[in-house]
Amino acid sequence: MTQTTTSPDIATPLKAVFGFPAFRPNQEEIIRAVLAGRDVFAVMPTGGGKSLCYQLPAHVMPGTGVVISPLISLMKDQVDAAREIGLRADYLNSSLSSAEKAQVFQRLRTGKCDLLYLAPERFAMDGFLAGLDGLNLCLFAVDEAHCISEWGHDFRPDYLALSGIVERFPAVPVAAFTATATHRVQQDIVERLGLRAPCLVRASFNRPNLFYKVVAKDDVRRQILEFLRSCPGDSGIVYRTTRDSVENTATYLTQHGIEALPYHAGLDNNTRKKHQDAFNRDEITVIVATIAFGMGIDKSNVRFVLHGDLPKNIESYYQETGRAGRDGEPASCVLFFGRGDIPKIRYFIDQMQNETEREAAVYKLNRMARYGGVHACRRKQLLAYFGESYDPPNCETCDVCLGEVEHVDATRDAQILMSAIVRTRQRFGAMHIVDLVTGSDTQRIRALGHDRVKTYGAGSDKPKKHWRRILDELIAQDCVVRTDDQYPVLRVTERGMAVCRGEDAFRAIRQKEPKKKRRKTAPSALDYDVAMFEALRALRREIAAEQNVPPFVVFSDRALHEMACAFPTTPGAMRAITGVGERKLAQYGDAFMSVIRRYLEDHPELTPASAPDLLITLPGPEKKEKKKSKQPRAQTVEATWALLEQGMTCTEIAKERGLTATTITGHIEKLIAQGRAIDPDRHMDVAARLEAERLFAEHGTGSLKPVVAAANGALTYDQARIVRAVLRQKKPY
Repeated sequence: MTQTTTSPDIATPLKAVFGFPAFRPNQEEIIRAVLAGRDVFAVMPTGGGKSLCYQLPAHVMPGTGVVISPLISLMKDQVDAAREIGLRADYLNSSLSSAEKAQVFQRLRTGKCDLLYLAPERFAMDGFLAGLDGLNLCLFAVDEAHCISEWGHDFRPDYLALSGIVERFPAVPVAAFTATATHRVQQDIVERLGLRAPCLVRASFNRPNLFYKVVAKDDVRRQILEFLRSCPGDSGIVYRTTRDSVENTATYLTQHGIEALPYHAGLDNNTRKKHQDAFNRDEITVIVATIAFGMGIDKSNVRFVLHGDLPKNIESYYQETGRAGRDGEPASCVLFFGRGDIPKIRYFIDQMQNETEREAAVYKLNRMARYGGVHACRRKQLLAYFGESYDPPNCETCDVCLGEVEHVDATRDAQILMSAIVRTRQRFGAMHIVDLVTGSDTQRIRALGHDRVKTYGAGSDKPKKHWRRILDELIAQDCVVRTDDQYPVLRVTERGMAVCRGEDAFRAIRQKEPKKKRRKTAPSALDYDVAMFEALRALRREIAAEQNVPPFVVFSDRALHEMACAFPTTPGAMRAITGVGERKLAQYGDAFMSVIRRYLEDHPELTPASAPDLLITLPGPEKKEKKKSKQPRAQTVEATWALLEQGMTCTEIAKERGLTATTITGHIEKLIAQGRAIDPDRHMDVAARLEAERLFAEHGTGSLKPVVAAANGALTYDQARIVRAVLRQKKPY
């Protein structure tokens, strides 16, 4: 393999090309290993920045970097994103005409291509590898490398063709990346690809910006709709198991005013592409999909991932939830869990011919079910599955750690259920036991004589779903086990018998009733101006449409949040924004700075100097020490909300917290946009509010300046901002 004699400068292109002030964890180690000619195997979570690990070396090294990417439907977006920052990128797949393919090879031969994206099946085509022989290649990057392992959760035979790369191109380093690999899968990948003493990197699987929650599955379509209504305008994915459930859910959401489209393997290619493009380009906010949708999704502003059904294993669940919050901004991952999903998955597992594969699938399903049923820190459970410990006693980003569930004594109910199991000789399944304790008058119960069992009807005062939840808890807490037979039955364990005898208490988990309606998706870590963000987002959407690229390719939500926080109006200030390199500054800087300047003109109470501090380290030769915020930005808005609920006015809160009234007004504006119920009459005279509503109806809500000017001193900018926020929640003027 080639060895570099000097270490290329990688700090300069990191900021100038990619727009990042510093490397994320593990990136620099991987990049320097590739530049030194070493093979690499890296496990990095989605959103961990793995694309930089091969894009930056391909940019600074002579020759072309070949990227093996699994889905051709994503390649254009990947190439568009690379070209947007100034990389010379191409792709080869079946969507190109013969003439277009010839043009790509011409650029390869003449050294005008830094990155070439390929699907794995292309390596199995006759003559393809021979066509690469004469090219100057600097690296191979294998994305979604777990697909080469039969021990992985998503084995793809096409990936086996990649095992010949090392032998055919011995002088070219190979870097393999995956977001999900146990130690066993890692070893299998290294062996199958033939990696040579690779640099091994196992980044933390922890995604601190993701909020994990499990909700007892009831009327799941209604539950999904309620969640979506709590975060209007946010972009997200709803996963369902079957094509029918995908179609039914998408139709249901559309009928209730949610912009949603279905995606599954039963749709033709053109329809799938059309729906995926609509989602990527923010033309719709929600995609309802089977697992056919997702691998390699580059959309960075996915704010939630909902699972309406139980995934088959934790690897799949982790990868699918990992599609949320790729931009580093907070996002929610909610699993609607019901044990009724388990037999449906077991049916398909039982069809497996290979006994070893079948046993492995059952084990993984049981681990997934345990995650849904055991109310311990969700983050700790996920990380433990991948062999990573998590020491903090409270992750503060899951429903369990935030106290959204509570323990209640359910000893008597547990005794009723387990007594019914024992008195029927532990030979029946969950549905029959629930029917028995609720006193159902079924033919089977009468035929078996179970209507004469002592516990028959002992729980008739409560609905069946209550008893099913208690039974699920008994299984989750190892008081009852379900056999792995074709027709599983329930059996009471030693711990369960102790509860039956009254020697031990049984406490069940119950989700607390929310004290107030709150947004399910966590706010940004930055205390940004909501109206400014919306104006920048509108500009981004317009530019993306002109360029025929997804909006996140122009700038991420994170970049827009920072702009709406720092209000950069000069090229130097714009360079400090994450993701703004020289190419994007030249292409889009003037347009975005122009919108920011106009906004500041409409809000004379705001200036770049008065904008909230960015919670990032700014780049530059002289890094200035920034004041540490006493409170995270996500919490400071909540602190204002807590005082509002105590009946305090904007002026009183500003005095109490030692902040300006304008800052508190910004908090109120953001809270209203999140759907919080705030009465504007608590912060101004009724006459001022009515005059503001009249003027907004006349002038529109696009700008505050004409409204405040027309009020002739009867209305302040802070008052106008609050009234406008309320009006925008009701209807646009």
